[in-house]
Amino acid sequence: MAGLINNLLIPFLVFQNICLGFRSPLSVFKRYKDSTRSLPSECIGSDRPVISLGLSDFALDILMPGVTPKQSDTYLCMSVPLPVDDEAYVVDFKPHASMDTVHHMLLFGCNEPSSTKNYWDCDEGTCKDKSNILYAWARNAPPTRLPKGVGFRVGGQTGGRFFVLQVHYGDVSAFRGIIKNTCRRQQPLIAGMYLMMSVNTVIPPGEKVVDADIACHYKRFPMHLFAYRVHTHRLGKVVSGYRVRNGQWTLIGRQSPQLPQAFYPVEHPVDVSYDDILAARCVFSGEGRTTETHIGGTASDEMCNFYIMYYMEAKHAVSYMTCTQNANPEIFRNIPQEANIPIPVKSDMLKMTHGHHEETKDTGKSSLLQQDKKEKDKILDQDFHVEEAVEWPGLDLKLGQVSGLALDAENNLVIFHRGDHVWDENSFDSKFVYQQRGLGPIEQNTILVLNPSNAKLLHSMGKSLFYLPHGLSIDKNSNFWVTDVALHQVFKLGAYDKEPLLMLGVALQPGSDKNHFCQPTDVTVDPVTGSIYVSDGYCNSRIIQFSPNGLYVMQWGEETSSGRARPGQFRIPHSLALIPDFSQLCVADRENGRIQCFMLETGEFIREIKHKSFGRELFAVSYVPGGLLFAVNGMPFPGEAEPVQGFVMNFSTGEIIDTFIPLRKVVYCAECLVHVIIDIKMLVTSYLSNFHQATTENKMFYNVRYSTGILSSINLIKTSEFGVLASTSEIIFNFVHTVLYIKILFIFKKKLP
Repeated sequence: MAGLINNLLIPFLVFQNICLGFRSPLSVFKRYKDSTRSLPSECIGSDRPVISLGLSDFALDILMPGVTPKQSDTYLCMSVPLPVDDEAYVVDFKPHASMDTVHHMLLFGCNEPSSTKNYWDCDEGTCKDKSNILYAWARNAPPTRLPKGVGFRVGGQTGGRFFVLQVHYGDVSAFRGIIKNTCRRQQPLIAGMYLMMSVNTVIPPGEKVVDADIACHYKRFPMHLFAYRVHTHRLGKVVSGYRVRNGQWTLIGRQSPQLPQAFYPVEHPVDVSYDDILAARCVFSGEGRTTETHIGGTASDEMCNFYIMYYMEAKHAVSYMTCTQNANPEIFRNIPQEANIPIPVKSDMLKMTHGHHEETKDTGKSSLLQQDKKEKDKILDQDFHVEEAVEWPGLDLKLGQVSGLALDAENNLVIFHRGDHVWDENSFDSKFVYQQRGLGPIEQNTILVLNPSNAKLLHSMGKSLFYLPHGLSIDKNSNFWVTDVALHQVFKLGAYDKEPLLMLGVALQPGSDKNHFCQPTDVTVDPVTGSIYVSDGYCNSRIIQFSPNGLYVMQWGEETSSGRARPGQFRIPHSLALIPDFSQLCVADRENGRIQCFMLETGEFIREIKHKSFGRELFAVSYVPGGLLFAVNGMPFPGEAEPVQGFVMNFSTGEIIDTFIPLRKVVYCAECLVHVIIDIKMLVTSYLSNFHQATTENKMFYNVRYSTGILSSINLIKTSEFGVLASTSEIIFNFVHTVLYIKILFIFKKKLP
């Protein structure tokens, strides 16, 4: 019987608040090989999980408990929490493993491991949230060294709180482990990972050579590359990565994926600047296969991954970026010939089985397909259903056209409305210039904060600031972010400030350059990076990213051309949903009747969610932490049967798991022609991330401009009764020649099983 196996990874970490860091301005971007950091002799084999290496440095044992794998080719995972709450920096790794025992080890950072057990089978998953690979070691591969002054940021508000070690055991025998070094000194250079990954390659059976090409334009501050890693399964012959600048190809790294899949050093310094192209090619062979091979996570599938380890100046650092598309297929006509030449591998190396457990999980598009099945089933098993809470006291609120709702940090309901201003056919000219400036700004408070239980007004603001409010969101610091389609601007407001903290765009001037918007529809803020994302809008077809202080970073999107709408094309990007669990931004592409999701850091298209039941239009989208995606469609066109309704979807699969409509009947009139505008902005209380634990009635709040049909009683739409009906949802009725506005607040509650 195999003996017990102990596995050890010791990271070396640095904490920022104790001592001064590396400061030399002349060497900030100097890349060189650092001398090996030594460890005290007592570190190895010590029973202490945290080993002090001085005032600010310490080593953290990531020690697999004594285990006896039942068979070779076993994958085991275990987690270790970061022992401090402060931000720290991983500056070195030291593996201790028997070459006869372990094929490879992978170290990930995440906020929540897949299991709380001492160790578990990695088939159960590695992390419940997004996992970032920090380190890889493989048998017979050289160790990876971080350049001096470079560290992976962990802990604090932006880094992961857990390390998860995955060990692939080969022959079962003694194993010692890995050491990881951590330091408290703030590092001037922050390390990160750039993953290039093919998601749609198909390898025909018997095909001798199949190329999978990936290329993306780089749109960030300079980064400096110092290590790379390749990964495929058994059909991969060679993987190569390049920087392309002004037509010149510079090799980052080239390796056989059948060799140990560790990180290898970039032999010659390579820097990447704004508008460079990063390109990679995987060469496969379908010989010996009798069926098509697709990209996937099982051993019978294939993968094409090129990992780049880089560092950036700390103030501009981004910890994780991805590229999953081929943005410029034409450039591969000039790829160096070496990229097409397989690298010979000795037969004994081919016996090394390649791990595929975490190569796709929690990264971009593939993570959606690989999300932990237990989590998915847990959601679906709740018999989740949404219905209207008809007795909510807020139905008596007297409001103007309501364009946005949000929940603040205390779960108070925040309403953004238009007071006595109305958006109608007279509001804009053919060039989208607002025509009712003579009315002046809205003289009522346009932002109201209510107690969600009793609708009591707690606070109000926004008087004399806005003309036609539209989008509303609240960031983690309780700042209000709003858009105004008449002003063509985006505003950041403190919860109790009279003047805006930040304004983007030029007042009352529509435009399509970096400094102007044209009727921007929505705005959201990344809680991790502080980056600002704006959907622009009714007369532009783009998403724009700004830095936390409002500097233009990049944009993506274009107007939909004739024919089928392609990825990245919009016909009114109307609503935004930021998915922090997966570092994605999803957009309600209104007139194309679909949801498009993109990577936050790069704007790269990930996937489209489109259902027949959406109909032709999809007005809004919202995400609930834990895996639920909400959306609402538009009014069916004449002759179409799909009703107006809300949708609840499993974010990982895009499958619809529930639909909802208001219980309250809309009044009827046989002579009324109904024109409907629907625009849900769904803000859900934080309980939903743990809704399976709820034992009492819980409420979810939706801002709905909604209509399901025609009037049943003319008496209910008399002007004198608008105040009674007024709340947060807008229905526009063309009754003869008079446009009548009815506003209804729908409160939905979860029906518990």
